Amino acid sequence: MKWKIEYNNGWVKYYHPAEVQLILTDCVLKNNRTAAQKIFTGETTKVVCAYVLCKEIEILTEDFIPETTAHLKYNPRVLPFWNLNGQNADGSEYKELFTIDSKLFIK
Repeated sequence: MKWKIEYNNGWVKYYHPAEVQLILTDCVLKNNRTAAQKIFTGETTKVVCAYVLCKEIEILTEDFIPETTAHLKYNPRVLPFWNLNGQNADGSEYKELFTIDSKLFIK
């Protein structure tokens, strides 16, 4: 797995999660609920159906922020939506999020 960053100018870059930490500012959690539901019920295999929309992104290669307990999760085979402690977080807005490896946290 790699983090895929799509910029407004059309550039696309990929980053290995163990090598960088992403700091995401002014974020909204997006999800294609129809596609996620099909994965959840086993009607289809996993496809990309969720992403984080943000206004700014900072890419760190050192001095990473430590993990917090506010862990946002997305696995449509388990739940067909972004979740925070099992609760639906689709469409939720956050001032700042950050990654640790392949995990996403609220700052």
